[in-house]
Amino acid sequence: MENKEGMLKTKNQTLYPKYLRLSGLEPLIITPESNFINVGERTNVAGSKKFLRLIKEEKFSEALDIARDQVDGGAQILDVNFDDGLIDGKASMIKFLNLIGSEPDISKIPIMIDSSKWEILEAGLQVVQGKCVVNSISLKEGKEEFVKHAKAIKRYGAAVIVMAFDEVGQADNYNRRLEITKRSYDILVDEVKFPAEDIIFDLNIFPVATGMDEHRRNAIDFIEATRWVRQNLPYASVSGGVSNVSFSFRGNDTVREAMHSVFLYHAIQAGMNIGIVNPALLEVYDQINKELLELVEDVILDKREDATERLLDYSERNKSIKKEKVEELEWRTFPLQDRITHSLVKGIDRFIEEDVEEARLLSERPLHVIEVNLMTGMGVVGDLFGSGKMFLPQVVKSARVMKKAVAYLQPFIEAEKDVAQKPNGKILMATVKGDVHDIGKNIVSVVLGCNNYEIVDLGVMVPAEKIIQAAIDHKVDVIGLSGLITPSLDEMVYIASELERQNLNFPLLIGGATTSKAHTAVKIDLKYKNAVVHVNDASRAVNVVSSLLGDRNKEYVDDLKSDYSDFREKFLNRQVDKNYVSIEDARKDKFKIDWENEEIFTPKNLGIQVFENQNLEELIPFI
Repeated sequence: MENKEGMLKTKNQTLYPKYLRLSGLEPLIITPESNFINVGERTNVAGSKKFLRLIKEEKFSEALDIARDQVDGGAQILDVNFDDGLIDGKASMIKFLNLIGSEPDISKIPIMIDSSKWEILEAGLQVVQGKCVVNSISLKEGKEEFVKHAKAIKRYGAAVIVMAFDEVGQADNYNRRLEITKRSYDILVDEVKFPAEDIIFDLNIFPVATGMDEHRRNAIDFIEATRWVRQNLPYASVSGGVSNVSFSFRGNDTVREAMHSVFLYHAIQAGMNIGIVNPALLEVYDQINKELLELVEDVILDKREDATERLLDYSERNKSIKKEKVEELEWRTFPLQDRITHSLVKGIDRFIEEDVEEARLLSERPLHVIEVNLMTGMGVVGDLFGSGKMFLPQVVKSARVMKKAVAYLQPFIEAEKDVAQKPNGKILMATVKGDVHDIGKNIVSVVLGCNNYEIVDLGVMVPAEKIIQAAIDHKVDVIGLSGLITPSLDEMVYIASELERQNLNFPLLIGGATTSKAHTAVKIDLKYKNAVVHVNDASRAVNVVSSLLGDRNKEYVDDLKSDYSDFREKFLNRQVDKNYVSIEDARKDKFKIDWENEEIFTPKNLGIQVFENQNLEELIPFI
């Protein structure tokens, strides 16, 4: 029962404040005076490559050491996640939480059970000790499912993270965050009677400084929405995955650490009280280099039009100090291909038209400039981005240079069309059902569009039937499937199965953060006789599509199928399958001792022996 002052009243009339109360073996009570609560992210297969490897190799005892390190490093809640297409998430969750339960130095802090699949969340709820946090539920599958899951979590006695998603998609601006959180809160508090203090909102932290204008307010919108939630939705907390904000600068830890610290500084002031963050990737706010601090503040708070460019310049200067003005145009003396590649990698469009014209005059057809010169440059961009040596805003700039080059060549290509020119192709792009993430998909669309491919974009949360029917109706050449969360992987397998069942032959592009060559080869490729290609990043999409639709496409697909088949065989051979015998057979096979014929010697001295005044150094040679 609650009184007017927001106090809870027990049966014996004792009053206590409505604070978020969690526990492992020890309680964690989050009050308005509490410092920021840090959630350890390294026991998450998406947050730690080492943890993922150990779980895949079933080295759970070594994985426990990572959990212990998180607690020792100051984590106050431990995020545990096994969402990976090649892991039995439910079995791993149960096993790992049971192991944690036997380790008091780890299980003293509360657990955050993290999964995109309800069956894994519920399995965790059934074995975890103390009062945990469920991460997460949302309205994306509709109110009925949301209420059902919330009631179950309430019955298990856990707190819950509510993602700012609904049936339409993710909250990607200030107003949508307010709309979804208010609706979720009202349903939980008024209908489910869920304790308001046990509700934690994740308001979606998106990358800033991507080079795209629509992403400029990602951080400030989150901060302002946090302030609104704390002021208007009583007792609710606000959380988020902090590392997302700096995704554009992956590979430059100095800039990322500064971005995390600046973002948290402002978000905490606005009321964010919980966050998934690696403390090793945090700089003390007051100790950030003053120049860097100003540049990062400009980006996080969207203070200047050129904030991204300025931070990017700083990142470049500090990545490579050897940069003299006299050398700035030295690259103009390079061979033609090197000049084109340099323009694409550096995002310089000043000379691209004259270089492309030179290449056109040397090529048999203008299309060859795209297929050879420009694609070679974009291949370098892909390698650099994949290895963390280029950042997202730089890739966007590369795409714009590409677009300018293609636009210059377009009239020459059009003039050839009546004679020999074929259309580049039509690509259908969609984020699969159950998934609302589309940043990666949109960047792929931009890059492909820059290369004269027609894009049919179906948006997010697109069911298999709609994808397949749209592909048929629009007569597309390739279908691109995108997804960020683990259930998306299952949906992609289903779409491949449906294409096979309907005897269709659209090549499939597979992309997104959780996707991998392993999952594509082991799970998706098997379901579909046609081409299925995992695309690492946006810059590689053009080469893949060009190969799929080129003159040698059959040879490319055969090589691809052969490569995936070899990869699949090697991968499956590494798996450890345990075949257990029955308890009856195990007992029959127990170790037998022949007591009649076994000679047992009596020890020289029976009973407890006490040794005193012994020199322990004498034992060293025997250790």
